[in-house]
Amino acid sequence: MRTSLPAPGHSEVNLCSVLSLGKDLSKITMPVIFNEPLSFLQRVAEYMEYAKLLKQASLESNPVARLQYVSAFAVSALASNWERLGKPFNPLLGETYELQRDDFRIICEQVSHHPPVSAFHADSEDFVFHGSIHPKLKFWGKSIEIHPKGMVTVELPKWKEAYTWQNVNCILHNVLVGQIWMEQLGVLEIKQHGGANLKAELSFKSAGWNNKDLHRVEGFIVDQDRKRLAYMYGKWTERLRTCEATLYEEAIERIKREAKSPQNSPGHKKVLAKLHSLKVGAFKPSHQDAIDEPGNDPDTEGLTIDDIPGSTQLWEVTPRPANSADYYQFTGFAMALNEMEPGIRENMCPTDSRLRPDIRKLESGDQDGAAAEKTRLEEKQRDNRKMRKHKKNSAEWAPRWFTKGVNSYTGLEDWLYQGGYWDRNYGEVEDIF
Repeated sequence: MRTSLPAPGHSEVNLCSVLSLGKDLSKITMPVIFNEPLSFLQRVAEYMEYAKLLKQASLESNPVARLQYVSAFAVSALASNWERLGKPFNPLLGETYELQRDDFRIICEQVSHHPPVSAFHADSEDFVFHGSIHPKLKFWGKSIEIHPKGMVTVELPKWKEAYTWQNVNCILHNVLVGQIWMEQLGVLEIKQHGGANLKAELSFKSAGWNNKDLHRVEGFIVDQDRKRLAYMYGKWTERLRTCEATLYEEAIERIKREAKSPQNSPGHKKVLAKLHSLKVGAFKPSHQDAIDEPGNDPDTEGLTIDDIPGSTQLWEVTPRPANSADYYQFTGFAMALNEMEPGIRENMCPTDSRLRPDIRKLESGDQDGAAAEKTRLEEKQRDNRKMRKHKKNSAEWAPRWFTKGVNSYTGLEDWLYQGGYWDRNYGEVEDIF
């Protein structure tokens, strides 16, 4: 697999000229200077960078351990976002993307244009991972909020278990002036369906006034009676660790003993503030339309528990290539997503993102060519929509590989894979490029 792109590049981040307050960015056309050379479908496929965590989950005989590794997978999927400021290209209606690796394969399809919805289905011998994402991006003066609406599901057939969650919100700060930076905010609630019916509740912390909790994530696995079974902690940009709930409680007791401060003194207040942060913060109600921002108390500075003796490391991020800053801050995994590997084109579906000429031109450093192709493709998509609308007895457009149905675990509407993609029968696929 390649370790760089055909040409260096970076994405523009000064949004003054194209944005207005409260604007939904998913509904406006952005100049290619704001893009990175990937489709959003390819960004969805980046979920799979740490697919080995799902394999490990399937190997665990303990339901708590299985949920720990599924939780690590959910957190790991966010790591590639760090410092990635480029906006992926909006997929065209009917666009697809496939990716095959030794331990999984995934197919993604753009199943709706208004609103934009991307569906995906990944499988292997050990797991099935599927869902649909309806991203919403809004501009609020100094920041952009990214709401990745939609539920995702992991199934472990060996254990007849499933796990469901909705990703937390992402905030880009200082998008107009100053150093732009990113944080994930909210509560990630992962429900285990079948077996022990456990739940993981992970709180993604606000950076705070002094950045002490920047990127921090922490929380507990609880049973149906809300008894704490395990504590998980770390940073979504670096790693996730876990320990038994009793070890966490012992660490809290140690903080109490070491404080040795009279009641109502600043040191005593620090301890109480930290206890409140650790014990209550991870259990705030989850609402993905709201930003979960715990109170930022300067008295809690320096009391974060970064390493609890007896902890196990569930996941650690793979370092980015040394040349990442020259290529849109891509990870090593992302570098290869648009690569046309030898022999792949002969079997590829004609709607695959790798065949998009605008992305291919931007990847090669041709911004003007990319802009022209992007405009052409958008006009072609509008023309196709008009033709279907005015054509007599024309059936309503429908996705080729996914169909709207009900998720059997959540009871919510979802896009479900119909099967057949890997049979390589693409005879009636529409020409969208």
